[in-house]
Amino acid sequence: MPSIAQVEPMTTARALRGPFDYRLPEELRGGAVDVGSMLVVPFGRREVLGVVVGLADSSDVAAGKLLAPLRALELGVPAEMVALAGWIAEEYCSTLARALTLVLPPGATRRLSGRRRRDVAPARQLPVGARAPQPHALNADQEAALASVRAALATGEVHERLLHGVTGSGKTEVYLRAAEAALSHGRGVIVLVPEIALTPQTVGRFVERFGDTVAVLHSQLRGAARYAEWRRLREGRARICVGPRSAVFAPIEHVGLIVIDEEHESSYKHEGDPRYDARDVAAERARRSDAVLLIGSATPRAESARLPASRLPRRVDGRPLPPVDVLDMRGEDHGLHPRTAQALADVRDARGKAIVLLNRRGWSNFLSCRSCGLVWSCPHCDVALVLHRGGGFVACHHCGHREPAPERCRECGSISVARHGAGTERLQHELTSVLDSGDFPIFRLDADVTAAVAAGAGERNGRRPASTGASDPDGVAGALLRAFEGAESGVLIGTQMVAKGHDFPDVTLGVVLDADATLRFPDFRAEERTFSLIAQLAGRVGRGRDGRVLAQTIAPQARAIAHAARHDSDGFLAGELERRRALDYPPFSHLIRVICSAEESTRARDAATAIRGLLALAPPADGAGSVLGPASLFRLRGRERESLVVKAAHRRPAVRAVGEAVSRVAAAREHQGVHFSVDVDPQ
Repeated sequence: MPSIAQVEPMTTARALRGPFDYRLPEELRGGAVDVGSMLVVPFGRREVLGVVVGLADSSDVAAGKLLAPLRALELGVPAEMVALAGWIAEEYCSTLARALTLVLPPGATRRLSGRRRRDVAPARQLPVGARAPQPHALNADQEAALASVRAALATGEVHERLLHGVTGSGKTEVYLRAAEAALSHGRGVIVLVPEIALTPQTVGRFVERFGDTVAVLHSQLRGAARYAEWRRLREGRARICVGPRSAVFAPIEHVGLIVIDEEHESSYKHEGDPRYDARDVAAERARRSDAVLLIGSATPRAESARLPASRLPRRVDGRPLPPVDVLDMRGEDHGLHPRTAQALADVRDARGKAIVLLNRRGWSNFLSCRSCGLVWSCPHCDVALVLHRGGGFVACHHCGHREPAPERCRECGSISVARHGAGTERLQHELTSVLDSGDFPIFRLDADVTAAVAAGAGERNGRRPASTGASDPDGVAGALLRAFEGAESGVLIGTQMVAKGHDFPDVTLGVVLDADATLRFPDFRAEERTFSLIAQLAGRVGRGRDGRVLAQTIAPQARAIAHAARHDSDGFLAGELERRRALDYPPFSHLIRVICSAEESTRARDAATAIRGLLALAPPADGAGSVLGPASLFRLRGRERESLVVKAAHRRPAVRAVGEAVSRVAAAREHQGVHFSVDVDPQ
């Protein structure tokens, strides 16, 4: 009977590595504590949460020095999730403690009393978008796609498959049937969606089909409700979990199917440490569980081209994809092309609906003084502040700094303050003044609106929207989407959130403003993202009636825009793979980015230089590959930053070499105060 628990304390220090041995008292032996159990343990002068990562009969620590846990908490995590956390720590150059925080119950690190949490009712999910109360018959393409999933589930084989289907081709119905097949084999199901805005729609369709066996996990649920959903999954009362990237850690045992919807979305990449990619974690979890991984998209990533694919080449209703007209904005002075303005007026006159995408928040991009040239900038970051006129402030979209919108220049006193560029807030104002005479609402969906309404301060068209509190657990985005769905006519404008999988059959016009904006980003994925954004917005149009799409751009001949206008996903993907092969970019190599930050630029550069020196000493067989940098990045949140980029042919040895180099430099006394961030395959 094991008497020693090997415990990983939940600490964030990179230099502190466990696990640490603790002596189990008699009452915690005999199966009361196992791998995955959560214990409150003495650690230094504190009491901290720890997770049992192993059991042993003896310890190298003298018996008299071994401490005992103070108490055990209810409902630990499954042992398989502890193992998955270990894989994440190694794969993303992080620590086991940081990786374990991903798989713990919601709020676990803040509740050390051991008292049982109160039960709350499951969150009520309200569906959004077109739906059929009864499953419709599958077409031949859907049947073929489903057959491969059913065959893999029947044999218990690990199976990865890309479901490459045009927008409106019935991918969701394939997911639903695949989930039904998994449940029939006694297996659990995880369905990942890219954004909270999509969760109400997708969850609604799964709840309609499967009822209370569906649970939702996402960060906008209140703490008690989120824990209640986690507990239902942990206890097996719910067998299907739907949610964004964190749902990949749902405590479902015997997972048989993992679905990744809209797999091209960059939001599957986590920004904190560890910087995991939910798509890679899902693939690893599927391999460990002998499960099926089904990833779907109308615009799959180049990295997904390696997978066997099932094709859904046509919409289930038989309607063609809407024509896309590319409008040349060179020489145009106004933000709306004359044809765009006329098309929106036609939609209003026909009492129809339109979606307008502008991937930029706020009123104006930046402010400047016409007299002395001062640009209002963030005091903590090397970026310009964005004007939010409705709130009367300028804000940094990186650190959140705010200050009142200026009326005059603080340097020269001039009142001539210029506003440059336009965002969704200004666009809403202008369209409202032109189109809305009281019965043609202009809805706006972006991060500013959802944050403001959630805080009780949001407005739409000057009117306070309905409350989105406890009676609206699926969030502000779901409420806005339902309002647009229920309106007789209107326009939905917003950032890329408006292009993500929504199914409104009465939308007849889609508009992409500044369609080439993402092409100007210094990112090898820029063309892929531009193509995807236009194609996905086009997919929201013409589902119930004939429609069309207008894409405004100053680069009408750009390859990504031309292919998107032809709905040519295969042609774009072939060209993208050829370009990346020539430049040795993923999927033909692996990138690892290391960022060193400090209050002083010299300290950040010294740390980055030290890491580069260690990587240069690594044997070629260790796969460190070529190292670029250090290169300076813009100041962020008051810290100077230096970046290194490693390009390697083989992922695992390169990750290991980078992890060892970062650990050695982080532990050195001369680099105290420097923060290190490692991003494997950065997005």
